[in-house]
Amino acid sequence: MTAPAMPGAKWNASRFAPRAAQMSRTAMRPLSRRTARRCGCPKPQCSPIQERGVASSTFPGAASRSEWADKARRVEALGYSVLTVPDHLGEFFAPLPALLSAAATTTRLRVGTNVLNNDFRHPVIVAREAATADVLTDGRVQLGLGAGHMKSEYDEAGLRFEAGATRVDRLAESVAIIKGLFAGEAVTFTGRHYRVTGHTIHPRPVQRPRPPILIGGNGRRLLTLAAKQADIVGLTGITFGGGGTERDISGWRVAGVEERVRLVREAAGARFAQLELNALVQRVVVTDKRREATEDLARRWAQLTPDEILASPYVLVGTIEQMVEDLLARRERWGISYYVVFEPFLDAFAPVVAALGGK
Repeated sequence: MTAPAMPGAKWNASRFAPRAAQMSRTAMRPLSRRTARRCGCPKPQCSPIQERGVASSTFPGAASRSEWADKARRVEALGYSVLTVPDHLGEFFAPLPALLSAAATTTRLRVGTNVLNNDFRHPVIVAREAATADVLTDGRVQLGLGAGHMKSEYDEAGLRFEAGATRVDRLAESVAIIKGLFAGEAVTFTGRHYRVTGHTIHPRPVQRPRPPILIGGNGRRLLTLAAKQADIVGLTGITFGGGGTERDISGWRVAGVEERVRLVREAAGARFAQLELNALVQRVVVTDKRREATEDLARRWAQLTPDEILASPYVLVGTIEQMVEDLLARRERWGISYYVVFEPFLDAFAPVVAALGGK
């Protein structure tokens, strides 16, 4: 489903070289496993944590064009790989115009959506706009897609909020259409949710075979789709209920992470070695009082113990050196190489991005 609407930044460990940031999140990543394939080695431990890697940040927006430009340049200067923008109907920038503006004021920073709510747009429109954005950014676009989770947004827009399984099935049809259009095909598609007749897009994206597609969430059905169709699988560990008003974070526990990674591996089959695993970090707390900090967080997150928080890939607590060790260990254990942090943690996480460069 779509990422929670929290200000922040994302980092991609498989691309530990930060490239993208979202006005709500920033991502940093080292060399991704997908990039590692060039040397014939799909093992994440053989990939530097930074190269194509991404430390990604997510940003909701800014008060002016100049402020937005300053944010984008700062994300790039701090070494992040990707700047990503969420897709919500609250006080957020519309994603695609924001990405184009951020790319125009930077030179190498990748820009992406994290993630577009599939139900807000027809896939033909998404493909056309993403392809044009890829051309206008000289091939720096990352397309993140999700199935939506906030019923209140659907109510505001007069859209029907259907069951999660239906929303994911609709997203699956969208992905098939978008990938066909990105490939330059004349797409004819008849599904349960969409019909397309002999459509091609112009221009085609600069990136080949297409801009990387990220699908993120925590549901089994959604992650199965991501494993089979995406280039980047986004792990959140959060299950939403009550139309997005209830959050279950029990998936942050080690057992939950291992179950989801195993699900992705089994669903992906032979293509697993080409996938990049991404984790959305909810907190970055730089401190030499690690235990006290995790105990404080445990009082807020009653589902988790301090030890469970400390072991989770969705939270980073400790000194810069401890965070670096944790991220390298998680890459080794789970293959997670792309992390996204929210905007408020942009500066705190920057030394980690720098320390992980090339590892």
